[in-house]
Amino acid sequence: MITILAADAPKIVEPVASSWQLIAAFLAGIAVIVILITVAKLHPFLALIFGGLTVGIVAGENLTTVLKSFTDGFGSTAAGVGILIALGAMFAKLLADSGGADEIVDTIVGAASPRALPWAMALVGAIIGLPMFFEIGLVLLMPVIYLVSRRSQQSLITIGIPALAGLSAMHGFVPPHPGPLTAVGLLGADLGVTLALGVVVAIPTIIVAGPLFGRLAGKWVVVSAPDTFEASDGDEEERKRPSFALTMFSVLLPVALMLGKALVDIFIDDQKNTVRQVFDALGTPLIALLIAVVVGMFTLGRGAGLSRHAIMKSVESGLPAVAGIILIVAAGGGFKQVLVDSGIGTMLARWAEGVSISVILLAWVLAVLIRLATGSATVATITASSLILGLVGGMDSGQVSLVVLAIGAGSLFFSHVNDAGFWLVKEYFRLGVGQTIKTWSLMETVLSVFGLGMVMLLDVFI
Repeated sequence: MITILAADAPKIVEPVASSWQLIAAFLAGIAVIVILITVAKLHPFLALIFGGLTVGIVAGENLTTVLKSFTDGFGSTAAGVGILIALGAMFAKLLADSGGADEIVDTIVGAASPRALPWAMALVGAIIGLPMFFEIGLVLLMPVIYLVSRRSQQSLITIGIPALAGLSAMHGFVPPHPGPLTAVGLLGADLGVTLALGVVVAIPTIIVAGPLFGRLAGKWVVVSAPDTFEASDGDEEERKRPSFALTMFSVLLPVALMLGKALVDIFIDDQKNTVRQVFDALGTPLIALLIAVVVGMFTLGRGAGLSRHAIMKSVESGLPAVAGIILIVAAGGGFKQVLVDSGIGTMLARWAEGVSISVILLAWVLAVLIRLATGSATVATITASSLILGLVGGMDSGQVSLVVLAIGAGSLFFSHVNDAGFWLVKEYFRLGVGQTIKTWSLMETVLSVFGLGMVMLLDVFI
């Protein structure tokens, strides 16, 4: 069983103002961001800064305190997600320039009919998302999503939404992702039972929110794939490509390293064990992606016959395309931290605790409210788990696991402008704020609601 030390438990942030004032601050911050982007056409990076300041000022916080919250959130997001996006972009550009992405796409397109492609992308997203953080999986999959969309002449939304559903569902429902894993530890759930039930919930949920919803969303929002990850040279058709097996080895290497770390952490309790220490180092996301980039220079770059200069040029050229994305995502992290530090998540959670409903439904509602307020699935999962801890006593193992999954489902609900993932999807898919809400945000909501439905259904039999 996973144990969480008291020092690791999330700190409950007390509200800095009255309930009505915090709600007003939250709504004002969201309104400022949306108006500045859609009406004033201001860059999202600046809009998120003004939105964060608005939340703090309306909540009555000192400007210095608000700026510290924003910069703390900005810095932690840039240091965590930003570095991973940069490394992922390097690998993605190398994958494209070497012809490896074309090799994957040709194999997928050749093996699947046009109607089956969204289903294939959902499967790929789920496999990649099993051990990977959402942001890493998205960056690695974008070249494949772009090329599949172009080659099959289908909307980027129709192809991309299923892959996003696979990635996001794994993040919310299946350990070893940090949210579910921490919830398992805090609530004392059985990891094996939760993992098994998580897969049972995730599979039908991905089908509904991925290929099925993606078909509708692709009709609502029709966008073509940009040429961000097009090969740099015009003669890629004549150049040798790395084999499909070598390409898949390169793509799945960081997946295998992270999955290996997760499995070793589950089955080897001794943190001083040499095997665990090795996997803990190699399976850290930053190290796993760094290894993938270095290995890719040989397997993909050399495999395609590229010169050392061409390989270096390819890796370097991947960064400019994501520089703006990193700033926007980091600013989203800053805005989220202002909301977290205001205590609005704690306030909403306490409201929900006073409602007389089943523990499973209460767990979902708590996670939904905190997700809407803070924008973080992990914060929603951990905080909701802490608040509901006293209600799971006496439940059997299966019931506790279902509570964990209900929290995971709630943590995915309606991603919007205070979620860094919202901006990542918006920028990569070249969407407007409204288009992102009609596709990505609604897809997340379908994942959340249908996932809850699956949990409630399992509750009948467990």
